[in-house]
Amino acid sequence: MSPNEIISIVIFLLVMVAIVSEKVHRAAASLAGAVILLVTHVLTVDSAIEHVDVNTIGVLVGMMLFVAVVKNSGLFEYIAIKSAKLTHGKPWAIMAVFAIITAALSAFLDNVTTVLLVGPMTLAITSILKVNPVPFLLTQILASNMGGTATLIGDPPNIMIGSEAGLGFADFILNTAPAVVIIMAASLLCFYLMFGRKLKVSDDAMQAVMELDENRAIKDKSLLIKSVVMIGLVVIGFMFHSSLGMESCTIALLAAVIMMIVGKQDVEDVIMGVEWSTILFFIGLFVVVGGMEETGVIDQLATLLIGMTGGNMMLTMLIILWVSAIVSSVLDNIPFVATLIPMILAIQAESGMDVTPLWWALSLGACLGGNGTLIGASANVVLSGISNKNGYPITFMSYLKVGFPMMILSVAISMVYLLLRFA
Repeated sequence: MSPNEIISIVIFLLVMVAIVSEKVHRAAASLAGAVILLVTHVLTVDSAIEHVDVNTIGVLVGMMLFVAVVKNSGLFEYIAIKSAKLTHGKPWAIMAVFAIITAALSAFLDNVTTVLLVGPMTLAITSILKVNPVPFLLTQILASNMGGTATLIGDPPNIMIGSEAGLGFADFILNTAPAVVIIMAASLLCFYLMFGRKLKVSDDAMQAVMELDENRAIKDKSLLIKSVVMIGLVVIGFMFHSSLGMESCTIALLAAVIMMIVGKQDVEDVIMGVEWSTILFFIGLFVVVGGMEETGVIDQLATLLIGMTGGNMMLTMLIILWVSAIVSSVLDNIPFVATLIPMILAIQAESGMDVTPLWWALSLGACLGGNGTLIGASANVVLSGISNKNGYPITFMSYLKVGFPMMILSVAISMVYLLLRFA
């Protein structure tokens, strides 16, 4: 191996260790790796910039800005209270509806944003019902990662895959969304068997939920109306961005700019609402993986995988699905996906095979794998943290007993779906 190949591999592994150990902030780790590649001349500044996926960064920044404006309207709190009242305060029905809402919101918003919006409302309503909120929050963690799998913008790995593979919003709706619907249906049945049958509350508690006023949750009616209209336009824009001749990042940034102007919110606060550490993490990570791509390491890994599977598409698809799921249950799925994307592109270049099934296997495996453990996805950590702060601890092992079996079930369903879809 050449010195540059060795350096790129060592830097990648060191960055991964730093991220997993959490001794160093993941943004600092990825940026440090990127800078070292520049210092050691493995990459030049120009070549490093070429490896940064501007479309992915644009979608993330645009949607974060958009949500930072919309959440000030009170729309999400209104939806939560209205939904709880539609169930007539019945705890199992509330659990199921909130899981569905979480999945639906996660399909169009960042998962962390979704759980930050739904989690506190869940705690408030379970407090009124006088029931343990942990089962409710566990189902929402699982639902957030499931829902995020369904669309192009639901989870960062999908944004990355869509950008590099040239897949649009409609492609994800047609390919991953049907699998997610089946998985959610099976999951709701499991939630009922695990939690729903045990939920009992008094009639007075249910009546207290019915007395909640959803209209009081609306902070800015004008902004709420604008938000609903813009959300509809954004979805339409993502669905037809190819026909419009625009990249998905253009749609996201355009929506953000419009909401920042017509929303009449404090722009400084809106900009502060963007998770800039996440954006910098992505930029550094793209450069680190780009180092291995530039030195030919990714091509060698692709050749190795082709050799292991004999070029068999179905076997390669299943390996990517299960390896993605298992790895993503214990590691951040973003670095893993960033590594696999150029490898799949290299497989396509070397073998000439149609790699479309591999993109869907990677999406389903990486996104659903996040449900495996408490550290498998950011939403898991955030919502468990909210629960812990409110006196309802969710430990690594207590989550593992629920999350890992549910992850295996969802990936098994995905496997059957992919085999039926592409065999």
